[in-house]
Amino acid sequence: MAVKAVATRLMLPVLAEVVEPLRDDLVRAVVTATVTRAAGGAEAPDTAAVNRLTAQVESVRNLVSVLLRSSRQLGMSLIAALAGLLALSPLVAAIAVGPVLLALAVFAWLLPTLTNRQRGQILADERLTAEVTPILAGLRDVAACGARDQARATVDAAVSAQVVATMSMAWAGTGRRLIVTLGVHVPLLVLLLAARPLAEGGHLSAGEVIGAVTYLATGLDPALRMLVSTVGGWGVALLVVLRRIAESITVPAAPQDGTRQNPVGYGLRAERLTFGYAPEATPVVRDLELAIPEGAHLAVVGPSGAGKSTLSMLLTGLLPATGGRILLDGRPLGECAARTVIALVPQEAYVFTGTVRENLGYLSAEHPQGGDTRLRASAAAVGALPLVDRLGGLDAVIEEPASLSAGEKQLVALARVHASPARIVVLDEATCHLDPAAEQRAEEAFARRDGTLVVIAHRISSAMRAERVLLMDGSTTIAGTHQDLLTRSPLYTDLVGHWRGGARHPSSERTQ
Repeated sequence: MAVKAVATRLMLPVLAEVVEPLRDDLVRAVVTATVTRAAGGAEAPDTAAVNRLTAQVESVRNLVSVLLRSSRQLGMSLIAALAGLLALSPLVAAIAVGPVLLALAVFAWLLPTLTNRQRGQILADERLTAEVTPILAGLRDVAACGARDQARATVDAAVSAQVVATMSMAWAGTGRRLIVTLGVHVPLLVLLLAARPLAEGGHLSAGEVIGAVTYLATGLDPALRMLVSTVGGWGVALLVVLRRIAESITVPAAPQDGTRQNPVGYGLRAERLTFGYAPEATPVVRDLELAIPEGAHLAVVGPSGAGKSTLSMLLTGLLPATGGRILLDGRPLGECAARTVIALVPQEAYVFTGTVRENLGYLSAEHPQGGDTRLRASAAAVGALPLVDRLGGLDAVIEEPASLSAGEKQLVALARVHASPARIVVLDEATCHLDPAAEQRAEEAFARRDGTLVVIAHRISSAMRAERVLLMDGSTTIAGTHQDLLTRSPLYTDLVGHWRGGARHPSSERTQ
């Protein structure tokens, strides 16, 4: 036992060097495939990927670890048990080998059924995750729309399907008991029934009978049980889960060269643009006609729920339009190689664990001109340079992104996009956590930058700095200059008056 303890201690680090990188690679593959598909817009975001990212990847990690630790014993224990019987008595070995071979044949016949049932259970788990996740995320909408019964029915159906799949897997697992009965209990029963005549005929001694029973009960029984449970349980589960992950991480092939063309100009145009979150829902954006010339500075304002953030997602290609189209340089947005042309800075800025340089420069990886000088210049332009210096410079590592405030994260995101080659930048309330002076500095930096700027306004002051303003109010939109809208739109006048009346209170400066 002492030697075994030492050996186990020596084995675990080596085991970790195999298992942990495997888990990391699977996580990376699942996330990459899921995000790539969602960003492509060809299909809805895969909420079942949450199940693969957590339960399935962790299952692979645990199963590989268990199988690597126990696989050495699988065949050896069964061979050793049969060899022990043969050495004790060839007659007893002959009695045992037939049922053992029959049990192994039944086991091989049962494996496809176990595999199919295991796959059914995994798919049921995924369906449950896919059905429940959006319901949990939209509980307020469910309550507001009076859809409690529908939501409950949806969840009940998914849970019931999972229960059926789990029970089906359990019933298939009972077949493993039959294999142990055939391979161990049948020869043991035959030996006990034949023991007296074989002993009286001089074919077996009493000691050989006792030894054979001992081998069958304490050697062959656990060996066969281990083989069946390991291969039929852990092995099947690992095979099915790996196949399922392999199916889900296949990333669609990138368009061939020439399929998508780089735009020559960067003017955006929306033609009868319409979008609704469900076929029966009232469209958030309806028949919008909008032209954004190259180099323009447009602010989008309006009350909460008017569709401003939805418009930002449509203009950047992150949401597919349900009607109409968006043209970039006169061609449909989906036909243009716009990956490095358009950049969106959302309200919730993303900062990842890594160096400051990596956080500021990853959008510029394919266009490294200027290097660190460009990154620091962009940081200075949007007001993020003091933050960069406080963190320790470009080489400093951000260990805990959560330690940064919401405003600091926004500064990082703004500097990142400012340094990028994007020719069209959409700021979707990307400065809402900054004070008015910092917001003005950041917006003016993007306005001076070469390219087009669209600002989903957090404060009316953003509209006053823009060349043109788009006012959204449900199904109606009005475009014009700030002064023009003051005379044409009572709603816009009210918004401006609300902002000016609460100017001393930053919390009341919001237009939403």
